Amino acid sequence: MMTPALLSVALLLLLLLPGVPSADPTLYPIRVVVENSVNNSPNKTYSTSVVYRGILLGGLTRLQKSNKGFRFTYTQDPNYGPFLQSVNGLAGSQQKRTYWELLVKPANNQTFRPDVGIGCYIPNPNDLIILNYAKY
Repeated sequence: MMTPALLSVALLLLLLLPGVPSADPTLYPIRVVVENSVNNSPNKTYSTSVVYRGILLGGLTRLQKSNKGFRFTYTQDPNYGPFLQSVNGLAGSQQKRTYWELLVKPANNQTFRPDVGIGCYIPNPNDLIILNYAKY
């Protein structure tokens, strides 16, 4: 049986281990820009945050809960995970050959397309996340 002091030390170590979420995680700022390259609508920029090593889906969910002007939906693909379906009421369409493209512009200003989606991409602090409505 553990003594109270030993138990306290064990709990403290558990909280400090990398990869173990803490009760009060540190939040890192990111910005989300919603673009529409199909209709050339004005861009909308939002600020949100992600926890350390947290996924973009968490940041988008946090944004949706804190800002009534931002809404998104996604579907869960059994092979590829969360798939962004709509942003602010505008959905991608197979008939119109449109989709939501995920782009990232980090601090070095070199925009890239991640090889993972919103359920796996881990933003860095101050990343600019671009959700672009595009044609294929």
